[in-house]
Amino acid sequence: MSKLKITFIQTGGTIDKDYPKTRNGWAFEIGDSAIQRILEKINPTFSYEIITAFKKDSLEIDSSDRNHLLALIQKQPSTIFIITHGTDTLIKTGKFLEKNLNEKLVILTGAQRPERFNNSDAAFNIGTAIGAANTLTKGIYIAMNGIIQTANSAKRDKKTDCFY
Repeated sequence: MSKLKITFIQTGGTIDKDYPKTRNGWAFEIGDSAIQRILEKINPTFSYEIITAFKKDSLEIDSSDRNHLLALIQKQPSTIFIITHGTDTLIKTGKFLEKNLNEKLVILTGAQRPERFNNSDAAFNIGTAIGAANTLTKGIYIAMNGIIQTANSAKRDKKTDCFY
Protein backbone atom coordinates (compact mmCIF):
# COMPACT_ATOMS: atom_id res chain seq x y z
CA MET A 1 0.00 0.00 0.00
CA SER A 2 1.29 3.43 -0.95
CA LYS A 3 1.96 6.04 1.74
CA LEU A 4 -0.04 8.54 -0.29
CA LYS A 5 -3.28 9.67 1.35
CA ILE A 6 -5.74 11.86 -0.53
CA THR A 7 -8.71 13.64 0.95
CA PHE A 8 -11.41 14.07 -1.68
CA ILE A 9 -13.95 16.84 -1.17
CA GLN A 10 -17.27 16.92 -3.00
CA THR A 11 -18.82 20.32 -3.70
CA GLY A 12 -21.29 19.32 -6.42
CA GLY A 13 -21.28 20.35 -10.05
CA THR A 14 -21.92 18.36 -13.20
CA ILE A 15 -19.57 15.55 -12.16
CA ASP A 16 -22.03 14.53 -9.41
CA LYS A 17 -25.26 15.25 -11.26
CA ASP A 18 -27.82 12.49 -11.55
CA TYR A 19 -31.27 12.05 -12.95
CA PRO A 20 -34.04 13.45 -10.71
CA LYS A 21 -35.55 11.06 -8.18
CA THR A 22 -39.00 12.65 -8.44
CA ARG A 23 -41.58 11.95 -11.11
CA ASN A 24 -41.91 14.35 -14.02
CA GLY A 25 -38.62 16.04 -13.12
CA TRP A 26 -36.54 17.49 -15.92
CA ALA A 27 -33.69 19.06 -14.03
CA PHE A 28 -30.71 17.04 -12.84
CA GLU A 29 -29.99 16.89 -9.14
CA ILE A 30 -26.66 16.53 -7.40
CA GLY A 31 -26.36 13.07 -5.90
CA ASP A 32 -23.74 10.96 -4.20
CA SER A 33 -20.08 11.62 -4.86
CA ALA A 34 -18.81 10.37 -8.20
CA ILE A 35 -15.44 9.85 -6.53
CA GLN A 36 -16.65 6.79 -4.64
CA ARG A 37 -17.88 5.06 -7.80
CA ILE A 38 -14.68 5.91 -9.70
CA LEU A 39 -12.39 4.71 -6.91
CA GLU A 40 -14.31 1.44 -6.55
CA LYS A 41 -13.57 0.71 -10.22
CA ILE A 42 -9.83 1.38 -10.03
CA ASN A 43 -9.06 -0.29 -6.66
CA PRO A 44 -6.41 2.29 -5.65
CA THR A 45 -3.32 1.40 -3.64
CA PHE A 46 -3.34 4.74 -1.82
CA SER A 47 -5.51 5.54 1.19
CA TYR A 48 -8.28 8.11 0.95
CA GLU A 49 -11.30 9.65 2.56
CA ILE A 50 -14.25 11.43 0.98
CA ILE A 51 -15.86 14.47 2.57
CA THR A 52 -18.90 16.37 1.30
CA ALA A 53 -18.56 20.13 1.76
CA PHE A 54 -21.84 20.89 -0.02
CA LYS A 55 -23.78 19.79 -3.10
CA LYS A 56 -24.32 22.78 -5.37
CA ASP A 57 -24.17 23.73 -8.98
CA SER A 58 -21.03 25.85 -9.22
CA LEU A 59 -23.02 28.88 -10.40
CA GLU A 60 -24.69 28.82 -6.96
CA ILE A 61 -21.42 28.75 -4.99
CA ASP A 62 -20.83 32.03 -3.19
CA SER A 63 -18.18 33.54 -0.93
CA SER A 64 -19.72 31.91 2.14
CA ASP A 65 -19.35 28.48 0.49
CA ARG A 66 -15.75 29.22 -0.50
CA ASN A 67 -14.94 30.29 3.05
CA HIS A 68 -16.56 27.07 4.34
CA LEU A 69 -14.44 25.04 1.90
CA LEU A 70 -11.28 26.88 2.98
CA ALA A 71 -12.02 26.25 6.68
CA LEU A 72 -12.74 22.59 5.97
CA ILE A 73 -9.37 22.15 4.24
CA GLN A 74 -7.50 24.06 6.95
CA LYS A 75 -8.90 21.93 9.77
CA GLN A 76 -8.02 18.61 8.10
CA PRO A 77 -4.69 17.00 9.03
CA SER A 78 -4.35 15.82 5.43
CA THR A 79 -2.00 17.73 3.12
CA ILE A 80 -3.33 16.45 -0.23
CA PHE A 81 -6.83 17.30 -1.46
CA ILE A 82 -8.73 16.71 -4.66
CA ILE A 83 -11.92 18.76 -4.92
CA THR A 84 -14.69 17.87 -7.34
CA HIS A 85 -16.33 21.09 -8.44
CA GLY A 86 -18.58 22.44 -11.16
CA THR A 87 -16.63 23.74 -14.13
CA ASP A 88 -18.39 27.11 -14.46
CA THR A 89 -16.69 28.58 -11.39
CA LEU A 90 -13.86 26.08 -10.87
CA ILE A 91 -11.18 28.66 -11.69
CA LYS A 92 -12.78 31.27 -9.43
CA THR A 93 -12.71 28.89 -6.46
CA GLY A 94 -9.15 27.88 -7.33
CA LYS A 95 -7.99 31.50 -7.35
CA PHE A 96 -9.75 32.11 -4.01
CA LEU A 97 -7.95 29.14 -2.45
CA GLU A 98 -4.65 30.22 -3.99
CA LYS A 99 -4.94 33.61 -2.24
CA ASN A 100 -5.87 32.11 1.11
CA LEU A 101 -4.15 28.77 1.47
CA ASN A 102 -0.49 27.77 1.64
CA GLU A 103 1.27 24.60 2.74
CA LYS A 104 -1.26 22.14 1.24
CA LEU A 105 -1.74 20.59 -2.16
CA VAL A 106 -5.21 21.18 -3.60
CA ILE A 107 -6.27 20.01 -7.04
CA LEU A 108 -9.68 21.02 -8.36
CA THR A 109 -11.37 19.03 -11.08
CA GLY A 110 -14.79 18.35 -12.51
CA ALA A 111 -16.50 17.11 -15.65
CA GLN A 112 -18.30 18.45 -18.69
CA ARG A 113 -20.76 15.55 -18.49
CA PRO A 114 -22.02 13.74 -15.36
CA GLU A 115 -20.00 10.73 -14.22
CA ARG A 116 -23.18 8.66 -14.62
CA PHE A 117 -23.02 9.18 -18.42
CA ASN A 118 -21.09 6.68 -20.54
CA ASN A 119 -19.25 9.45 -22.41
CA SER A 120 -18.27 11.39 -19.28
CA ASP A 121 -14.81 12.85 -18.85
CA ALA A 122 -15.08 12.48 -15.05
CA ALA A 123 -12.84 9.42 -14.58
CA PHE A 124 -10.21 10.87 -16.92
CA ASN A 125 -10.10 14.16 -15.02
CA ILE A 126 -10.01 12.41 -11.63
CA GLY A 127 -7.18 10.19 -12.90
CA THR A 128 -5.26 13.24 -14.07
CA ALA A 129 -5.71 14.81 -10.61
CA ILE A 130 -4.59 11.64 -8.82
CA GLY A 131 -1.51 11.40 -11.05
CA ALA A 132 -0.65 15.01 -10.25
CA ALA A 133 -1.14 14.38 -6.53
CA ASN A 134 1.66 11.80 -6.77
CA THR A 135 4.19 14.36 -8.03
CA LEU A 136 3.26 17.84 -6.82
CA THR A 137 4.03 19.01 -3.28
CA LYS A 138 1.93 22.08 -2.56
CA GLY A 139 -0.11 24.74 -4.30
CA ILE A 140 -3.53 25.10 -5.90
CA TYR A 141 -4.03 23.44 -9.28
CA ILE A 142 -6.71 22.74 -11.87
CA ALA A 143 -6.85 19.28 -13.50
CA MET A 144 -9.04 19.36 -16.61
CA ASN A 145 -8.76 18.13 -20.19
CA GLY A 146 -5.60 16.14 -19.45
CA ILE A 147 -3.51 19.05 -18.18
CA ILE A 148 -2.46 20.37 -14.78
CA GLN A 149 -2.00 24.09 -14.27
CA THR A 150 -1.97 26.54 -11.40
CA ALA A 151 -5.32 28.11 -10.61
CA ASN A 152 -3.93 31.55 -11.47
CA SER A 153 -2.78 30.46 -14.92
CA ALA A 154 -5.85 28.38 -15.83
CA LYS A 155 -8.11 29.60 -18.62
CA ARG A 156 -11.20 28.23 -20.32
CA ASP A 157 -12.15 28.55 -23.96
CA LYS A 158 -15.74 29.84 -24.12
CA LYS A 159 -16.40 28.17 -27.47
CA THR A 160 -15.12 24.68 -26.67
CA ASP A 161 -15.46 24.76 -22.85
CA CYS A 162 -11.96 23.24 -22.69
CA PHE A 163 -9.47 24.37 -20.08
CA TYR A 164 -6.00 25.39 -21.23
